[in-house]
Amino acid sequence: MSTRRFAAPDDPALDQLYADVAEADLQPLWTQEALMPGAPPIADVAYLWKWKTLRGLAESAGSLVPIDRGGDRRVLSLSNPGLGGLPYATTTLWGAVQYLGPHEVAPAHHHTPAALRFVLEGEGVWTLVDGDPVSMSPGDLVLTPSWRWHEHHNPGDTPMLWFDGLDIPLVRALDAVFFESGPDEMTNRAVDPVSGSEQWYAGAPGLVPVSGPAAGAPPMHSPLMAYRWLDTDRALAAQLAVTGRLDAAVRFSDPTSGADVMPTLRCEMHRLLPGARTATTRRTGSSIWVTFRGAARAVVDGQPFELEAGDMLALPSWAAFEVSAHETTDLFRVCDTPVLEALGLYRETTLAQQEELS
Repeated sequence: MSTRRFAAPDDPALDQLYADVAEADLQPLWTQEALMPGAPPIADVAYLWKWKTLRGLAESAGSLVPIDRGGDRRVLSLSNPGLGGLPYATTTLWGAVQYLGPHEVAPAHHHTPAALRFVLEGEGVWTLVDGDPVSMSPGDLVLTPSWRWHEHHNPGDTPMLWFDGLDIPLVRALDAVFFESGPDEMTNRAVDPVSGSEQWYAGAPGLVPVSGPAAGAPPMHSPLMAYRWLDTDRALAAQLAVTGRLDAAVRFSDPTSGADVMPTLRCEMHRLLPGARTATTRRTGSSIWVTFRGAARAVVDGQPFELEAGDMLALPSWAAFEVSAHETTDLFRVCDTPVLEALGLYRETTLAQQEELS
């Protein structure tokens, strides 16, 4: 049995030890009570941005703020009230609404954060991804993966608005953000009827080329840059028909591997028929839910949010979440799940249904 005698809490020698430790830029582990909490200390909060507000402000910016090399993009980022004014939707995800007016071009640039576009309104816009022109229409998911050159063109007479999702907060936390502007001269070409990536990888479900751009050393992201609403809608309808359920969900994936479209971002589309109600779940990792069409109620940790077309909801990690549909509702979801799965940190649990809120 040890006979060692330790200092009393009021021993001056103990005070001196702590002073010397601090002077050496050290901290004693035994005083770090919050270092390993029993559950994640969540800073961001569940928050809903209404489309009426988003669209109105984006439209005002479209008439007042030009696109030039000073900013490159006309974007209003979702700023979660729990994050102290940072322009982040959650601790790991950037979300925004982007507005491109008639006959405007958002010039070329690239960056290490991965980006996606989910189109909400407008027709005729196309984005150039590493030289491949990709048309954009409502309900389409368009990828601009890490370090891929991209620029946006609107040759038409009406504006387009879309949701931007990026992993900027995560990449910044890893000290890995790099950005470069492209050449000032803009690409001047009409959009091809079908992008090159679609010609290679969207010919038919389950069919991919034996050899092609992604053969040999495939990229870390999907080689398919556009996922069309027509295909998504058909897949959801078929799933509802075969299951007989009131809800369906699909995950956008790399057609060559089945992996997520990008290593840091998972994208899904959910459809709920009138009366459908999901289970109440908690998941590690945050997400942003974008209402493409319909009307529904989301409940986050007991707090109700009424969702309408265009609304954007930030969902923090480990928040209890469920959604029920008032009418047929389509919801786009982007989340950081691939990162947590890769690190072995993903957890999920299903809770008892919450009581219906009046």
